[in-house]
Amino acid sequence: MTYDFKLKPKKSQVQMIEMYLETCKKVYNYALRERKDWVNSRKSPINFCSIHSEYIISPNKQRPTYNSQCKSLTDAKKIYPQLKEPHSQVLQQTLRTLEAAFVNMWERGFGFPRFKKKMRSFLYPSVKQEWVGDGWVKLPKIGKVKMRMSRPISNGFVLKQIRVVKRASGYFVQLIYQLSVNIPETPIQGYPLGVDIGLDSYLATSEGELVKSPRFFNQLHGKLKSLQRRLKNKKKGSNNWQKLQTQIARVYQKIHDTRKDWHFKLAHHLCDQAGMMFVEDINFKAWAKGLFGKHTLDAGFGQFFNILSYICWKRDVYFLKVDKDYTSQICPNCNTQTGKKNLSNRIHHCPNCGYKTNRDVAASQVIRNRGLVAVGQPVNENAMQRGLGGFPHERLHQEASGGVLSGSIFDWLDKSL
Repeated sequence: MTYDFKLKPKKSQVQMIEMYLETCKKVYNYALRERKDWVNSRKSPINFCSIHSEYIISPNKQRPTYNSQCKSLTDAKKIYPQLKEPHSQVLQQTLRTLEAAFVNMWERGFGFPRFKKKMRSFLYPSVKQEWVGDGWVKLPKIGKVKMRMSRPISNGFVLKQIRVVKRASGYFVQLIYQLSVNIPETPIQGYPLGVDIGLDSYLATSEGELVKSPRFFNQLHGKLKSLQRRLKNKKKGSNNWQKLQTQIARVYQKIHDTRKDWHFKLAHHLCDQAGMMFVEDINFKAWAKGLFGKHTLDAGFGQFFNILSYICWKRDVYFLKVDKDYTSQICPNCNTQTGKKNLSNRIHHCPNCGYKTNRDVAASQVIRNRGLVAVGQPVNENAMQRGLGGFPHERLHQEASGGVLSGSIFDWLDKSL
């Protein structure tokens, strides 16, 4: 469990935190430069030299690693006293972060690590339980810092790490706790619910509920546009330029925080209705490069699916991703192909069985049926009937005509068919 609280540091503590971040940035960039030089020295052709410059490093020098650079850091502290001011484990953790970036490049196909203009956080990897109290946290060499505890910490957990994060609205602390307990896998049980994300509405469920998209970025787009227009006329690096940069960063953080909070509330709302959750397996990176890229990025579907899977695991709701292909071209009632629909066509009307409902609702019902088949459960032949075999669950009443589900805790209602 990670608890995120806002810090209320003094001016002297703010200076210490900024010094930590600046020193960590210098150590990270120096270590990265050392690694890049070693790599570039091995790229030189053996029969000629570059016209512009050439890296000359002894061929016997081994590739810089985390252990070798930690030893070099210890030697550098004797020459540069400012490296002794931050906690030793904080700087070592910075080198470990760089090592993890190279491992991700080799094993996961990530790009080559880049130099950092700013360091946003630093980590204490080894901590003590008494470093956290009621409304305060003790940071080595910084002292006790007040924090705003917005929620209580669960009993029985052990404090493992402390991370200090700098954001546009201030400084925050992330307390990482751990509990040694075996959590079994979520069983396949309860009422099934299919979820389909779309463009007309944020998502549609197999129960007929349509959730409108809040459009987080569009709500503050005018304010951002005004601030960025003023920023264009300011001299880069001046005090007024810095003030506008801070204001713009706070607007972006407000968009991010509002979107994330809404995602958590929506995930809990969906988990209140079901014991099994089925969604589409979509490549959002490719989707964001299409015609509706701005809408996709503003909605944050990838973040929402990650939050939904976590909330389902936390609340013992089975979560599964199913095949996304042809969900809008299949009738959920008779399972026949109805043909491709234009984006302007928002109604599903099956010519075979006459089943009529919202297009997104029909797609979510197809997703639900695919999920039931994947887990080996029976699928009800009539998509509008209540109560699948083996799933006794109290549900909100919905008329068989395919109306929109009412009674949502968010009061997001769409027009009924």
